[in-house]
Amino acid sequence: MDTHINPAIIARRKRKTALVVAALLATLSLTAWAINRAVSPSVDASNVSIATVRTGAIANTINASGIVIPVHEELVSSPIQTRVSKVHAKLGQQVEAGELLLELDNRTIQLAIDSLKEQLAQQENRILALTLEMDQKRKQLSSAIELLELDLQATRVKLGRYQTLRKAGGVSAEDLLTAELNVKRTEIQLRQHREQIEDSKRVTSSNIEGARLQKSILQKQLHEQQQLLAQTQVRAPFAGMLTWLLADEGASVNTGQLVAKVSELNNYKVEASLSDFHARALSAGQQVLVEQGNVKLQGEVQTVLPEIQNGTVKLLVTLAEPHHSILRNKLRVEVNIITEQKPNTLLADNGPAFNGRGPQDIFVVRDGIARKTTLNIGASDGKAVEILSGARAGDQLIISDTSRYKERDSLRVAQ
Repeated sequence: MDTHINPAIIARRKRKTALVVAALLATLSLTAWAINRAVSPSVDASNVSIATVRTGAIANTINASGIVIPVHEELVSSPIQTRVSKVHAKLGQQVEAGELLLELDNRTIQLAIDSLKEQLAQQENRILALTLEMDQKRKQLSSAIELLELDLQATRVKLGRYQTLRKAGGVSAEDLLTAELNVKRTEIQLRQHREQIEDSKRVTSSNIEGARLQKSILQKQLHEQQQLLAQTQVRAPFAGMLTWLLADEGASVNTGQLVAKVSELNNYKVEASLSDFHARALSAGQQVLVEQGNVKLQGEVQTVLPEIQNGTVKLLVTLAEPHHSILRNKLRVEVNIITEQKPNTLLADNGPAFNGRGPQDIFVVRDGIARKTTLNIGASDGKAVEILSGARAGDQLIISDTSRYKERDSLRVAQ
């Protein structure tokens, strides 16, 4: 016969069973939690940078460092090897066009000018002497020709008389022959004197022309020296700021050495420098965004300089606002060269997690779990990146450095 069990005992047994089951479940939960902690480490949301995927426009840019330079800048160099005689200006001051900046020692040029003037005077005297000599010879020969013409007339008259007398037998054949020879001799002498006048004229004219040519050469040399003399007075080529000056009086300078530099005021452009890795992507006409602090200025690539030095390529950027108040000479700026523009695309803030274009493993946060997901990254403007595939608008991405979790497929994100 079965013994009736007290209900209190049954209730106590049920409570014990429930407690055992609860303890077992708690133990299993703790074990699962511990395993989960070991397999999927946790990161604090405040310790990582999380960006939300959004839709917007992006311009693919190449970043470069830039320096503001004047649009118009002129270098003034020394015309000769000399020394600085006197300095009249100060570095950094505003100057007017033609204002005297410094004086160079011009004694050697002055000596050269004096020597050329003496040589010019000698050539002028030579030209005058040759002209007088030619006139004198012409007069002498002209007088001799006049006398010979008279002699020729006399000999012809005598020849005519002898020819008449010969017919009458009043003169010998020998006398007639002598009279004929005298006429021919006088004619020859007259022709020679006339030819001598022309020869003398040609020779003297040639000598005079040579002297005049030498004079012309000396005049050009004198003009050049006078120009050099004027350049020893170093003056501002236009109104602007004196941005460089050789201000040491007595300092030696070589021919062509820079002695002053004048830059135009309030009219600037930008010289940008970047790695030659990007050289093929650069071309004139590309749009540029120049940034300095919170100020952004639009610009355009004017020219890409062909020379590459130490792996660096340089380009010149014209600004839409070259007179902006923030601009000043030698100001360093950030230059973003726009190579591509895309509207209505998925974007996320840029961060260390991204590394250029192409497929990349990025942690995407959903429901508190960050799962490693392959995203296809496209264009970048330095501040944001384009997401071609692998995420959708509203997704959250860990964009800080997650290299220490590269072996993990997921992370828990603790709020």
